[in-house]
Amino acid sequence: MPMALLLTSHVSASMVGGANSRFVLNTAGVDTMLVPTVLYGRHPGWGEPGGGEVEQDMFQGMLSGVADNGMLSLTDVVLTGYYAEVGQIYDTGSVIDVIRKSPRHYNGLHAYSNTPLVIVDPIMGDAPDGLYVSNAIAAGIIDQLVSRADLITPNVFELGRITRRSLTDTASVLRAARSLDCPALVSSIPCGGEIGVMYVDQEQAWLVQHERQMDAPRGTGDLLTAAFAGALVNRQSVRDALEYAVSVTASVIHRARGWRSPELPLVAARSDVSEPHIRLTARPLD
Repeated sequence: MPMALLLTSHVSASMVGGANSRFVLNTAGVDTMLVPTVLYGRHPGWGEPGGGEVEQDMFQGMLSGVADNGMLSLTDVVLTGYYAEVGQIYDTGSVIDVIRKSPRHYNGLHAYSNTPLVIVDPIMGDAPDGLYVSNAIAAGIIDQLVSRADLITPNVFELGRITRRSLTDTASVLRAARSLDCPALVSSIPCGGEIGVMYVDQEQAWLVQHERQMDAPRGTGDLLTAAFAGALVNRQSVRDALEYAVSVTASVIHRARGWRSPELPLVAARSDVSEPHIRLTARPLD
């Protein structure tokens, strides 16, 4: 079974961060190891979250435990998300380097993939409010994680921050994504009255548009990224993975609105994670 290392938040009462990613990847048949960056009671968007950040020595200790069990050699996907402390970002960069240099076997077991896939969700902020992490954390994500990524999954605001460009439409998003050293899955792209998600690498670009759904529960970016990652691990093409991930996200949001759920109802809507009831199609941009 494929194995993913998740380095992101753990939020007890909100379906965001590690709980979200773990559920979606497990549904895709990907086993998971979660090393949390924060331990919160609820999403900060609801108010004071409770809990706090994981101190760097504890974060390092958890990574050491994972390594001592030989699991870095069996890691097929590294997925990074929310950070509240700069030292954790540097530790994540170091563990990515170790995973890439490690043999792809341990104690008679072999990794599912020949090469690990490093996916960086550069969680920094969103329009119109801007950054919701410190400037130091944003800079660390760009310098230490985006630079190591095989794929990044920013929203439009984050892509603009990474590339230092003003992004106003699909053409400017495409140009910015093409300026990167790795492929990008870019979300929250304004498309007239709709919203779009774009996949871009140096050879192809695809866009999926769907109805803009206001007041969606938090965690849709985590859901999109994890669904796309799971599809890639299961060897879907990038176009198929894009269509699936956006369809899953739109379907779960639709369920949440219909059920008036304040959080993403991933467990109740688990059938939509496997077979989304909304089916969306990508169109080529090249």
